[in-house]
Amino acid sequence: MKKLLHPITDWVSTKRGMWITIIAWLVLMIGLSAGPQLGEYKVTNFQSLPDDAASIIASEKLDEYFPNDQGTPGILVFHNEDGEVNVESVKNILEGIQQANIDGIDTIVDIASLPEQALASFISENGTTMIVPMNLEAGLGNDQYAEINDEASKIGNDIAKSTGDTQFYITGPAGIAGDTVKLFEQADIQLLLATIVIILILLIVIYRSPLLAFIPLLATVIVYQVANQTIALLGAGGLEINNSTTSIMSILLFAAVIDYSLFVFSRYREELNHYESKYEAMKYAMRATGEPVFFAGGTVLAAMLVLFFADFRDYQNFAPIFGTAVFIIMIASITLVPALFTLFGRKAFWPKVPKYGEQKEVKHGIWGPVAKFVVNKPFLTGGLVFVLMVITALNMFNLKFEFDTVKSFPEDLPSREGYEIVESNFDKGELAPTSILVESNSNLSDDQVEDLRVLLEEQENVASVRLTNANEEQSLVKYSLAFDINPYSTEAIDHMDDMRTSSKDILKAAQIDGDIHFAGTTAKLVDERETNSSDIYKIVLLETLLIVVLLFVLTRSWKMPLYMMATILLSYLSALGLGIFLVDVLFGYEAISTRVPVYSFIFLVALGIDYNIILVSRFIEERKNYKVKDALEIAIRNTGGVISSAGIILAATFAALTTMPIADLFVFGFIVSIGIIIDTFLVRGMLLPALILLFENDKK
Repeated sequence: MKKLLHPITDWVSTKRGMWITIIAWLVLMIGLSAGPQLGEYKVTNFQSLPDDAASIIASEKLDEYFPNDQGTPGILVFHNEDGEVNVESVKNILEGIQQANIDGIDTIVDIASLPEQALASFISENGTTMIVPMNLEAGLGNDQYAEINDEASKIGNDIAKSTGDTQFYITGPAGIAGDTVKLFEQADIQLLLATIVIILILLIVIYRSPLLAFIPLLATVIVYQVANQTIALLGAGGLEINNSTTSIMSILLFAAVIDYSLFVFSRYREELNHYESKYEAMKYAMRATGEPVFFAGGTVLAAMLVLFFADFRDYQNFAPIFGTAVFIIMIASITLVPALFTLFGRKAFWPKVPKYGEQKEVKHGIWGPVAKFVVNKPFLTGGLVFVLMVITALNMFNLKFEFDTVKSFPEDLPSREGYEIVESNFDKGELAPTSILVESNSNLSDDQVEDLRVLLEEQENVASVRLTNANEEQSLVKYSLAFDINPYSTEAIDHMDDMRTSSKDILKAAQIDGDIHFAGTTAKLVDERETNSSDIYKIVLLETLLIVVLLFVLTRSWKMPLYMMATILLSYLSALGLGIFLVDVLFGYEAISTRVPVYSFIFLVALGIDYNIILVSRFIEERKNYKVKDALEIAIRNTGGVISSAGIILAATFAALTTMPIADLFVFGFIVSIGIIIDTFLVRGMLLPALILLFENDKK
């Protein structure tokens, strides 16, 4: 590795290499910025499940057999919180929307032509709410959902204001999809600004130097733009880009570039005391830090590429996007970052400018005494940390999952408001009905069709089953099933799973020879739960094995990689256990998304191992001249400041996700922040050193 890296970093550290490197990055950034823009390729209705998932197969069959039924459904909600809903007002609103001929709206149920008895079925029992089904055309883009909803909402609310007593909302899959687009667009800008402000403030507070705050941020902005535009090219090439993936990618990018910048300039400051030339100082600083920094980036890259093996397409989508970003970060860490610091030289550290030949011992503040205490009392410090982490990890047994994504949105979001009104006034299953397709090997009689409908309606927690379509021979029959409980709830998912498992018995009881398929939200959640459970074991196993192998290569030891990886896994479990406790107590989240544990594992393991690599690399370097105890004390003392600073900034960067108005990202950011703090101060500062002293040979 050194033979590969030293020629690169040595050249970058020269005056000529420095200027060429900086100019090349600026030209690359400007050139790519003229190409496709990332926002053009983001999607919200991203298909998370693999193509062979049962619910996806069912949906494709329905689209094939009944193509006119396969647009995106929506629910128009009319509500009067002070009394009965005004039906005439509802008719006026619907008439206004229909007369506008909004592109993308396929059908809206014409309630004006319905008999009074049929009309009553759209009104809640208490009379305060009315729902009218809407269907959007198939094949619409995400931005079109938002445009359709905005236009329909404006027309509807303008008419509603004239009556004064009707509230109008658009919800259901179509309404939620449209609001999700706008939510992410606003949140991404908010997230980017929050991240920059947090990093800038922390860098200035910690290092008390304006340039030491400016240089890493300058590097980050350049890398961010290059990575964004490169990923846009992947989007132009056909890659689907999930909105949430790009939000998390921006945090990863800021965090990693700042982290690696801190490691570089920390060693650069040391070398400026030993070399008068700023170019020579950077040359030897990069010879010491280039390999561990590049290797740390490599472990993150490897961890991201493991996600190609996932079945859940949200995780698969991480692999090319995060892999591309991390690869660019790795190249920048050994080229752009040292070049920028070399450009500014000693001025970067103003007002505390390092002087050539300065012999006074560098003050290590709190980490000097901590290092001495840890190496003298390793079993006390390591033992206490181990016990604390095991106790917090045990809270993992209280982990509960939430599948109702709408509940993760802001309370004042129109689609959520409409959703909750429907939920409280109608059978909750009407929020997201399940489509059932029966493929019979023979033509069905009317009695068989009705018998099957009754059998399905008799299943637990089913409110209603309606026949909605059939072919002429009745060999293909479609039903719509609504639960009497929330279709996103764990109970509904369990019932749907049971129904799919016993589907053959249901058909047999109706004397039908054929197959039955379930499509819709609840059926997809069954597949999502199964796929996610399978993926988390697969990802944990593959990522652990891969990182252990990489650590073998770095340390040339068979013991050290095992306990290094063990500390990271324990740190992850501790963070997750403590995190789910705190988000419940502090923010009222009793359950979390199934994605959060996987996202947290990917980042806590990939980024957490970086700090272990920095500490162990310095320990291995000092071990050439000192015994284990002394080498470890020097390593803790000299890396403690920069790692703790980097950890604080990294944790704060992920904490920026708590500004997002989406609960999944909020909880993920909170848990990762906790994990980084645990890893920075407890694992790297105490537990790992205790294990090194326990397992490593103390002979010089």
